[in-house]
Amino acid sequence: MPNPRAVGGELMITLQRKQAGEVTAQRRSAINPAALAEASVIMEDVRRDGWEAAVAHGLRLGDVTDASRVIFDRKAMREALDGLDVESRGILERTAERVRSFARAQRACLVDLDISIAGGSAGHRVRSLEFAGCYAPGGRFPLPSSVIMTAATACAAGVATVIVASPRPTQVTLAAAAVAGADVLVALGGAQAIGVLTFGARVGAEWVLPRCDVVVGPGNKWVTAAKHIATRYTMIDMLAGPSEVLIIADETADPRLVAADMIAQAEHDADAAAVLVTTCEGLVARVERELMLQLEGLPTAATARAALRENSYVIVAGSLDEAVAASEAIAPEHLEVMTKDAEGVARRLKQYGAVFIGSRSAEVFGDYGAGPNHVLPTGGLARSVGGLSVLNFMKVQTYLVMTEGGEKMRADAAGLARLEGLEGHARAAEARDIT
Repeated sequence: MPNPRAVGGELMITLQRKQAGEVTAQRRSAINPAALAEASVIMEDVRRDGWEAAVAHGLRLGDVTDASRVIFDRKAMREALDGLDVESRGILERTAERVRSFARAQRACLVDLDISIAGGSAGHRVRSLEFAGCYAPGGRFPLPSSVIMTAATACAAGVATVIVASPRPTQVTLAAAAVAGADVLVALGGAQAIGVLTFGARVGAEWVLPRCDVVVGPGNKWVTAAKHIATRYTMIDMLAGPSEVLIIADETADPRLVAADMIAQAEHDADAAAVLVTTCEGLVARVERELMLQLEGLPTAATARAALRENSYVIVAGSLDEAVAASEAIAPEHLEVMTKDAEGVARRLKQYGAVFIGSRSAEVFGDYGAGPNHVLPTGGLARSVGGLSVLNFMKVQTYLVMTEGGEKMRADAAGLARLEGLEGHARAAEARDIT
């Protein structure tokens, strides 16, 4: 029975209603102007003054309380892991192994290429990056899952040196870095962390940290703003905004599970969004009732309520075709399919960061290490980019070897150069005797 205090009171949950035809991708800008201004100052300080500036900002903002305990090496991370209780250690190790196994299988799909061409051969080599910076939030909650998702994937890709940055690291954060295979953890957050990953850091002539070839991982508005600035100097994975889930459900869906998954997304922060797209009008009231019941006594209820009230909504679609079209228009970060023929419906969907098929496939399993990565595109970016994978830590380099023959290649290259008005190019091609 519902709590009598909730009936008719402020604890009731009534989701906003929207029409299928009016929704589009929620392209809320990932860049907060005020955060960008603050991050710009910090990033420039770190670029100019290096390690001292990064630590000074970390102390000022509360990342660290002891300037001598900002860098944790493998030994320190291993000690944290060894100090964990057996159950917690087992959870971290099993999660890391699932993520690592999935990433290794991805890596195995990326192979070198060699083909014959007129007058020679060409191809590509798939190589790992040398230095990767992996950011893991540590504000409201420690997020060892993000440490594992980023660092274990980088290691599986073959990155030579993996650096984790996370503010106020707990024992479990350090332990997660150990099981993920990280080489070092930097106890900094926000723009100062992104700064040292982007620019590296020196004390005098000695490098404390190397410059990273790629910077990845989720974070708050200051982290996102700093990653935006970092794109001038290095690669990043994506600029992710508030987290989101879209659930396609029909009359067979369990309202208890739908509500649970909406709350799981909404409790991330007040800017998160949970969207229900259903072909069953009657399901809406049952889900709203479950939301009310399940929020009662939840430690994160205030945050979840704010997200459900301000950013979340329901669409009652006239048909499954209309439901699919609405989902495709939104291109959500997380997509769940809870319908009679969930696999058949999922095959019709193309625009999402990750899809979870069937009522047993909870999005939370993706969050916590079933295998696929939980660092995913938001705000409609899923139309253009996929989630974090070994691809973010790899580069494809092509080669060309001309040996003999290739007269047509030489003539075409010279001809195309002259079409572009570049006579020097044409003469360079013609200078090659490849007959």
